[in-house]
Amino acid sequence: SGHTASLLPDGKVLISGGYNVGYLQTSEIFDPKSGRFITGPMLTLARSEHTATTLPDGTILLAGGVGTGWTFLAESEIFDPRTGQFTAAGKMSTPRESHTATLLRNRKVLITGGHKDRRSAMTIYSSTEIYDPELRTFGPGPEMTIRRHKHDAGLLNDGRVMITGGSDERDSQGAYTSIEVLDPSTGRFRKVGDLGSARYKLNGAVAVLKDGKILIAGGSDSAEIFDATKKTAQSVAGTFGSKRLFSTATRLRSGDVIIIGGYNEIQQVSQRAWIFRAPV
Repeated sequence: SGHTASLLPDGKVLISGGYNVGYLQTSEIFDPKSGRFITGPMLTLARSEHTATTLPDGTILLAGGVGTGWTFLAESEIFDPRTGQFTAAGKMSTPRESHTATLLRNRKVLITGGHKDRRSAMTIYSSTEIYDPELRTFGPGPEMTIRRHKHDAGLLNDGRVMITGGSDERDSQGAYTSIEVLDPSTGRFRKVGDLGSARYKLNGAVAVLKDGKILIAGGSDSAEIFDATKKTAQSVAGTFGSKRLFSTATRLRSGDVIIIGGYNEIQQVSQRAWIFRAPV
């Protein structure tokens, strides 16, 4: 658990790190032609709950997460499919878990929020960092309007980055409704609206629809659609039956969205899937 899965240029899938009794430094590669997993190269560090971002040149950036001894990581590394190896890249300014990573149109990667440490020692960030793939270094990015972790970040069709939900140290009791957007032309975040329901633990459960509106499917017991142009949220008919935390939402070629799994408030994991039917 807590691993990442990245599509490689040759159609294979790289599984990196994760947790199984201990923090994993191993990787595996799935070959869809043979239907088998084979052992992949070792990461430079054991890590779980990190981010994995596929860069335009086909390399994959792993950033942050938690490592051996429950240490919070600032380190990053790069997997190069041409060499089949991981190599160390730059360090973020601070260790981060429950952060996000978004590939921007300028080929750089925006890292937002997250936290380090646990319970009373926890620090949640409003800060962001920007990874430059040419220099393999991180530099400071603009501050978000509030501290966030367990949120979602996604690239909109116009190149802006939308940050949705998340929470403070109180988790469900401190979950957010707010949405903010980074406009690359100004280099600043600003709040653009609120959801109808407070949501957290929704990273990966937000999908941009074909019409440019955004389906927010995780972090609550129902979904809603946010219109970034009108700055309004609208509820979607139907319910999941309970909150969907750490579920995923993936837009299909048809334009519909499949929402898979997640767990509820008492951490009962679901094997169910739901389909959102996009308006024609």
